[in-house]
Amino acid sequence: MNTTNPRILVVDDEVNLALGITENLTAEGYEVDHAADGIKGLERAREGVFDLILLDVMMPGLDGISLCETLRAEQNQVPVLFLTARDEQDDRVQGLAAGGDDYLTKPFDLRELLLRIKAILRRGRWYQEATTSPTLKFAGNEISWRSYRATSHDGRTHELTHKEAMILKCLADHEGEIVSREDILETVWGYEAFPSTRTIDNFIVRLRKRFEIEPEQPLHLHTARGVGYRFTSKGQGD
Repeated sequence: MNTTNPRILVVDDEVNLALGITENLTAEGYEVDHAADGIKGLERAREGVFDLILLDVMMPGLDGISLCETLRAEQNQVPVLFLTARDEQDDRVQGLAAGGDDYLTKPFDLRELLLRIKAILRRGRWYQEATTSPTLKFAGNEISWRSYRATSHDGRTHELTHKEAMILKCLADHEGEIVSREDILETVWGYEAFPSTRTIDNFIVRLRKRFEIEPEQPLHLHTARGVGYRFTSKGQGD
């Protein structure tokens, strides 16, 4: 996260809308770049260091979903806020599953856009600044918060997604305490960003497969049935 004014990349082929967004964000103190299609947007995202990308879904050349998937495959974890005229549930799930952080349907109120931007940037600052140690070590596992790389107890290396790292960090920051699914969702995505708290369960399954010796009998990532999850560095059964 930059210490100067946050840098935002707007990728949208609707020129008038993009210019309006750019002008308003600039007036709010953000540094803003604009790319008029997905291909140019991918180039700018690769070239620059941004704190957030506002990304239209339907664009010529390269659509927003594919652009986001490409960035994530390249280990670029810059937060992405999707902007789209489509409001189907499946589209929301697809965009967020591709690695997006939030989803806003056109036409939108400028105030809501600004609030969502601030929320995403705040979550990013929490992840970067609230870490008391650059790594988490437990039971032969070692996770680097900064690089998103991990070595598990069996010697294998893993590349964590931004969301996987944030969920693990959220639990580790409250070691020994039960953290509800809703609190995890609010911390990592923002409550309204995802349609179901069951999404958290799927992420926990993936983390257990990597960091538990016996994923079906976890000693560190515990289920508080009907409530949420609890992390302990010293092994304890559910």
